[in-house]
Amino acid sequence: MATLSFNPTRIRTPGGLHLCKPKPRSLPFPQSIKTAKRFSADFRINQQLLHRFRSNSVSESSISVPEEVEVAVDEDEAEDDPTLELAYLDSETDPESITEWELDFCSRPILDIRGKKVWELVACDNSLSLQYTKYFPNNVINSITLRDAISSITEELGVPLPEKIRFFRSQMQTIITKACTELGVKPIPSKRCLSLLLWLEERYETVYTRHPGFQKGSKPLLALDNPFPMELPDNLFGERWAFVQLPFSAVQEEVSNLNASFMFGSSLDLDLLGIEIDDNSMIPGLSVASSRAQPLAAWMNGMEVYSVEADTSRACLILSVGISTRYVYATYKKNPVTTAEAEAWEAAKKACGGLHFLAIQDDLDSEDCVGFWLLLDLPPPPV
Repeated sequence: MATLSFNPTRIRTPGGLHLCKPKPRSLPFPQSIKTAKRFSADFRINQQLLHRFRSNSVSESSISVPEEVEVAVDEDEAEDDPTLELAYLDSETDPESITEWELDFCSRPILDIRGKKVWELVACDNSLSLQYTKYFPNNVINSITLRDAISSITEELGVPLPEKIRFFRSQMQTIITKACTELGVKPIPSKRCLSLLLWLEERYETVYTRHPGFQKGSKPLLALDNPFPMELPDNLFGERWAFVQLPFSAVQEEVSNLNASFMFGSSLDLDLLGIEIDDNSMIPGLSVASSRAQPLAAWMNGMEVYSVEADTSRACLILSVGISTRYVYATYKKNPVTTAEAEAWEAAKKACGGLHFLAIQDDLDSEDCVGFWLLLDLPPPPV
């Protein structure tokens, strides 16, 4: 049986399986990888980067706060008020440098004085240098409201309209796309809104649950889609693949190469996401080889790659891209050995809090990657 060899400066593997539509023949499967050593990681956005401001006040129609006599509130208490909205721009950040936003426009588990769910706009950039929230009653939810709200962000914070806005809810695609198009902004449906996703999780625990209108046990109105995986398009076919794992120091090196060269792929700001990893921790990944690696990586580069998942019930690997597109990326012959292999890889990914990578190479024994994506498979937000 083949043995995996891991080198900090390369992704190396022995023979693997064919990528998608394999021939009905027995191929060597890589030896079971060892589950990555667990490490201490706090998968919350760096709290020092989150700010609450009193720049906006929530309209009376959008929250269920009983009328009370006005009392003096000190600054610390006011900033901790869960009914207040945010409008923040890091004073050390050049507004012109913020060219991409992440946005969510959806209902929250909060009722207003009419007993209707409150909607909220949450917008940020991936570094959280820009943070903005605004509540809305449910009877004004349309593309015009969203378009005007996006414009108001630029006016209030003194920033230009972004070139791109990422969003992760397929149900809001029509409204968000229309609002963005009217503003000349490119809408990008993508679950690679990691700062936003983690921020929403943080807001659920520190803001929504403390709101006077919070409804415990309320399910998200617009749950994330998880459709049945489709057949992989011809232009995404590879030829061989293998499960691999790399020390985190080697992953950092690949990310560094990604930022310093014209290599295809995408990285993550782990410091911002609050992920602390020892250099020797093993990160699981998938290495894909193709004689047409350059065009393959180029096609992948435009697909907003989100995650790779080993589905042992179907004996396949699933590639998630965009908002809700899932492809059968590779298949293998199901038996106890291959099932254990896939389970070990998924266990390693879980041990790393969902952190993993996808590498595209000319050959599985190559020294270099043509494309490298650092991925973080997060659970859906609670809202």
